[in-house]
Amino acid sequence: MKDFICFILIFLAGLLFVRAQSDSEIEWKSWPELEQAIKEKPKPVFIFFHAKWCSYCKKIEREIFTKPEVIQKINSEYYAVEMDVERTDTITFESENFINKQSLTKRNGVHEIPLLLASRNGFPFSLPATVILNKDFTLKERFFEYYTSKFLLNFL
Repeated sequence: MKDFICFILIFLAGLLFVRAQSDSEIEWKSWPELEQAIKEKPKPVFIFFHAKWCSYCKKIEREIFTKPEVIQKINSEYYAVEMDVERTDTITFESENFINKQSLTKRNGVHEIPLLLASRNGFPFSLPATVILNKDFTLKERFFEYYTSKFLLNFL
């Protein structure tokens, strides 16, 4: 009986530890995971586009996405996706394939998904780019600059 109680206590402690760990960072989803999650339970979507060379992207990741209040808000109310815009793999979403055509001819080619979701008429593609979609996957808002955690929390 004593061993059983010890086992239960260790098990519960492990669950609490896992829960605490999941709250310590944003639960980023892949595109296939997002597609499945939206089908099961529609929720707004928070998308962060970045590149390795983008200093403001790194600053947002380091200073904004590590704040407990930002993590809690995004994890509880949104599905979150982050994407390096220069990735070269094929992404299938809603039975459609998206690729990085620019990578064949340009040094820092941008994948089709960020071009589709984060391009503006009359402006070149720029980073950082944050896109927020409603639960029906319609555009709610896009940001194309560094932002503070206060700004983000007020908007979300």
